[in-house]
Amino acid sequence: MVDLCASFRIKPQATAEVGVLGGTGNYDPYYLEGAKEIKVYTPYGAPSDLIIVGDVKGRKVAFLPRHGRHHTVPPYKINYRANIWAMKALGVKRII
Repeated sequence: MVDLCASFRIKPQATAEVGVLGGTGNYDPYYLEGAKEIKVYTPYGAPSDLIIVGDVKGRKVAFLPRHGRHHTVPPYKINYRANIWAMKALGVKRII
């Protein structure tokens, strides 16, 4: 049996406690300090965009614009499974 979780693990320095799925009008995570972009691979394909991880008041937060950074992904094409898998792969426990 293949462990899909092991196949798609990422390095520990790219972790977050809280995930934010941005919607229409929320593409720029200006509130994240020390933000860095992370590409996450999932068994469901690519998430909507790169995930941006940074700090908010001492907590690691992962931000993903679900329509893509420039609103290039229409609602019916959002890869929800990949988006949620990517957040889980980053260690996210709560999604807003």
